[in-house]
Amino acid sequence: MAIEVDKLTKLYGKQRALNSISFQTSIGRIIGFLGPNGAGKSTCMKVLTGILPFEAGSVKVLGMDVSNQALALKKRIGYLPENNPLYLDMYVQEALSFEADLHMIANKQQRIREVIELTGLQAEQHKKIHQLSKGYKQRVGLAMAIIHDPEVLILDEPTTGLDPKQIIEIRNLIKTLGKEKTVLLSTHIMQEVEAICDEIIIINKGELRLQIAKAELASQFPGMSMEEIFVQHSN
Repeated sequence: MAIEVDKLTKLYGKQRALNSISFQTSIGRIIGFLGPNGAGKSTCMKVLTGILPFEAGSVKVLGMDVSNQALALKKRIGYLPENNPLYLDMYVQEALSFEADLHMIANKQQRIREVIELTGLQAEQHKKIHQLSKGYKQRVGLAMAIIHDPEVLILDEPTTGLDPKQIIEIRNLIKTLGKEKTVLLSTHIMQEVEAICDEIIIINKGELRLQIAKAELASQFPGMSMEEIFVQHSN
């Protein structure tokens, strides 16, 4: 399994952000991780990456326990948070070089060239990040998340705030990455789910409401759109 979450509980004070949630995902799939605002998606993603501790349950990624193998696990996970944290005064190549050094990548220059080509940053690679459009900033964030060739990618709303053209470009990039990696993708865009996801997980109020393969949607919910399925399981 790529991700194994068992009875995970995360508290913020007395508030249960995640309430004994359990799910598993297979390797080599793009999973749409859905839920209304405040459902617990970002919290769950931060737990999966080892950023946030949790109160109860167990979490494994690629068979590794997040609680006691977090540092080793981070070498195998790529993470793009919702608020893409970039070094705005760095040049694109400079930022990628810095990230590559953090991961101690031996063939650094070759890997930087590969990632720039993969993410379509060739024309922007000699610019400072603050000069880029939001779409290209997201590409830089993705490039930094995959520089170490992780097996699992966790992407928290990577297309938020982009224009339709940029959304399609980033969506196609994620689809390409999903051919070789397991991708957990948080999004509010149902067309995105229909276009690229193999599996769907819906949570609300910190609880699992639905987990289903996209191929099974038509038989399980005949005549319902993805938006209607989402609304039904988000109340």
